[in-house]
Amino acid sequence: MSAQSYAGDGAYPPSYYAASRNIERTPVRLEGEVTADIVVVGAGYSGLSSALHLAEKGYKVVLVEGAAVGWGASGRNGGQVVNGLNASLDTIKRRYGDQTASFVGGLIQEGAGIIRDFVSRYDIDCDLKTGNIYAAYTEKQMGELRDKQALWRRYGMDDHELLDATQIRQHIGSTVYAGGMIDHSGGHMHPLNLTLGEARALESLGGVIYEHSPVTGVTQANGKATVTTANGRVIADTAIVCGNAYLGNVVPELTARVMPVSTQMIATQPLGEERANALLPTGMCVEDVRYILDYFRVSADHRLIFGGGVVYGGTDPADVVAKIRPNLVKVFPHLADVKIDYAWSGNFALSFSRVPQMGRLGQSVYFAHGYSGHGVTGSHLFGRILSEAIHGDMTRFDTFAALPWIPFPGGRVFRAPYSTLGSWWYALKDKLGL
Repeated sequence: MSAQSYAGDGAYPPSYYAASRNIERTPVRLEGEVTADIVVVGAGYSGLSSALHLAEKGYKVVLVEGAAVGWGASGRNGGQVVNGLNASLDTIKRRYGDQTASFVGGLIQEGAGIIRDFVSRYDIDCDLKTGNIYAAYTEKQMGELRDKQALWRRYGMDDHELLDATQIRQHIGSTVYAGGMIDHSGGHMHPLNLTLGEARALESLGGVIYEHSPVTGVTQANGKATVTTANGRVIADTAIVCGNAYLGNVVPELTARVMPVSTQMIATQPLGEERANALLPTGMCVEDVRYILDYFRVSADHRLIFGGGVVYGGTDPADVVAKIRPNLVKVFPHLADVKIDYAWSGNFALSFSRVPQMGRLGQSVYFAHGYSGHGVTGSHLFGRILSEAIHGDMTRFDTFAALPWIPFPGGRVFRAPYSTLGSWWYALKDKLGL
């Protein structure tokens, strides 16, 4: 299997992030047989976090990537450091009980801390900023934010500041919002430069990364795991599978657990410092609180980066600009004629429960996936928890691994149509303010 199977020639998609990356790598392909303590599949945030945490513990780590470091969702997402899982703490409490909710509530800010620690200790240049805003269109949504603030306080998190309609305009140069809430422990950054910096950090610790080497199989026998590509293989004590939305059918046991979902983004021409600051005067990133949400921020070179929309099944819309520009103009009408320099799509892996999954296949293969659009912080956290389990502390791993996963209605064949129907219903509720 060649990179042509899912990633073309393995080059980055034409995103703003790819055009502004600050590290140029020379890919090395996997050839022949290699041995290691740990082999990791996928050089996104989950794989890099797992690999880096294990390398810090002294393990010999080999990472195998089918395209390039950060090629998938990790390198082309909104760049927003948002705390929490897609499923709310209320939902987790209702489904899994108080003990699980308390456990999750005690660690959902940890992923952001890992990112800040990596950036600081490894001197990663990724334009990391502090603060993100949840924006509400209606009073009903403001009530939901007040409930969220109170709920998070019960779990020991008190970094949220409510904003009324007047206050939110000090942060967002738009009149469309009824209010919002700041998470002062959130933030935003250049996502591809974060992955590239983490890869460089891994290599500084002796880790080895093979790129443009799509994995064709993951097997285990005699207490060892083997990761195979078209031209080589890695034999290790343990394998970690972090392919997420781009794993395909490489590990058949995982295929039905998640569904690829496409989301779209655009980046404007540079607006200049004054014009950009008028859009987001305090430099925070924003996401609204609807089911089908918009999210946006200003880049270091004063572009507006704006994303939203979903396509279940992971296909790309024919015209990304036509799909996303109306949403941008709704928030910022005066940008109706602004030039769009970049437009791109990317897939994230959706789990039916909206709770990410972590587990083990046999004795030698671990996996993590299904962050459902909230993967920037969750993936870094899960990477740490995987490293703890492999190093001998199964406590946090076992808690997540024990959570039941829910299959999509209709199985693999009908999961996209059913999810599209559900998405339509929730989008209608957003539109009607229900």
